[in-house]
Amino acid sequence: MYGYFVKRTLQAAFTAFFVMSLSFVLVRLMPGNPADQLRGQLIRNNPSLSQQEINRRVANYINIDYSRPLHEQYLTYVSGILQGDLGQSVSQNAPVSEILGEALPWTVFAFSVAILLMFAVGISLGALMAYKEGSRFDVSTTGLGIVLNSTPNYVTALLFLYVFGFTLGWFPTSGHISSSIVPIVDPLRPVATAQFVASAVYHASLLIATVVITGFGGVALAMRGNSIQVLGEDYLRVARLRGLSDTRIALRYVARNAILPMYTGLLLAFGAIVGGSAILEQVFTYPGLGYYIVAAVEARDYPLMMGGFVLITLGVVVGAFIADVTYGLVDPRVSTGGDAS
Repeated sequence: MYGYFVKRTLQAAFTAFFVMSLSFVLVRLMPGNPADQLRGQLIRNNPSLSQQEINRRVANYINIDYSRPLHEQYLTYVSGILQGDLGQSVSQNAPVSEILGEALPWTVFAFSVAILLMFAVGISLGALMAYKEGSRFDVSTTGLGIVLNSTPNYVTALLFLYVFGFTLGWFPTSGHISSSIVPIVDPLRPVATAQFVASAVYHASLLIATVVITGFGGVALAMRGNSIQVLGEDYLRVARLRGLSDTRIALRYVARNAILPMYTGLLLAFGAIVGGSAILEQVFTYPGLGYYIVAAVEARDYPLMMGGFVLITLGVVVGAFIADVTYGLVDPRVSTGGDAS
């Protein structure tokens, strides 16, 4: 167990190190050279600045001093990331770590709720589909799941925004919370905290609904396939002989064992939250991590763009690492080394 944990930790650390190195290379290889573009902007906007001051500001923005040798640039860049220094945003005129740090909790909140609901609905529905394999319910639900899973989430998002946001006016079309709500989470002030949470859920409702509607079909189909393999086990025959209801067998016996192979997918989905947030947050004008990444691309804000890239990839690495080291605890039938027990 200890050796497996060390091996996975080293693999995750190497992947994270590779990501940081890749981001350093991408900054240097991007078309137009970010340093030259920033230098040109500073010269146009501040013609009185000296060349030394311009170079200092460029190095502060992108966290790379091009006047130093290449190896010193690399070490400075990596050490800055390890210390949380991702440079200075050009378009937002603020530290990248501060911008992403304020946006990330909102993205994690909205997409975590959405993914948990998506898996809960998909797993429950998939177990029932497998238990009623070949029935009209199974066929119709399978078709519905395929259609929804094949529909791009931004198409559903635009439809929801138009119908429920602009036409009916049931939900807000932008922002995190209402302007009259004070953002506070304090156990000593339960009423204010409840109002804040309710407003946050209300403003994220359309985004959450989009993720659930377009994603639960794929989860249900995967769960159906896993459940069908479980249905032939002897302990299910015993459960039927005991007279247990179909719903209890489907949800308690079938789902409990068929859900284990989907555990890794669930954690990877959490890790990929930041990567999948860009388009939906733009559609709903939800100022989260993806919203600022798209804004950085449009504004050619390289520091903010690369900071988002590093955060996205590190999120996936962390999700995969947690899945690796905890799967053996979730499913005792699987040994930590990958061999059958």
